[in-house]
Amino acid sequence: MNLEKIYSELLSNIGFSANEIQQNWLDLEKAYSKKSRHYHNLTHLKEMIACFETYRDKLQNPNEILFSIFYHDFVYSASKKDNELKSAEFALAILPENVNLNRQLVFDAICATQQHQQNAIEDINWLIDFDLKILAKDWEDYKIYFEQIRKEYRIYPDFLYKPGRAKALKHFSENEFVFQTNEFRNLYEEKARANIEKEIKLLS
Repeated sequence: MNLEKIYSELLSNIGFSANEIQQNWLDLEKAYSKKSRHYHNLTHLKEMIACFETYRDKLQNPNEILFSIFYHDFVYSASKKDNELKSAEFALAILPENVNLNRQLVFDAICATQQHQQNAIEDINWLIDFDLKILAKDWEDYKIYFEQIRKEYRIYPDFLYKPGRAKALKHFSENEFVFQTNEFRNLYEEKARANIEKEIKLLS
């Protein structure tokens, strides 16, 4: 998958100039390639975009959702609680004035990746599910994922990290559903719950 090509085509379609596209791509690549990013990196974007391409036809506003995917983790610091808000603000800040994009939808979609709760806008539910699909991987891949998350939070000792991570996982398992769309619930709900329960046990 050529991320730069997908990104460039999107920005060109919504009204960015070639120079703007090139500069913005370099900024995006740099942000997602920081050494501190073991999971929230370009590989994570590729996995989400693979989902996006599979389900594009289900979306009312595919350009807004694709743009939101690219920027949803643009700002990412394990010690901060406002990454999604800051990412959403940044995403809007780079949009040219005459751009053909629903700014409010982009802002709301990126912010929704913080809580991962059911949204009144179905496109946002799809975005949330693309972001969480990792939870339903085979156990070996899921294990790599949570080890990568642990590395991102390595500033915290186990006695702080473990209860915090367990609390975040319980937030998913205590919801009626992990996933927001019927499609993902049917395909992945069971697997995701099993992985979450298994990781919670390892943390205790």
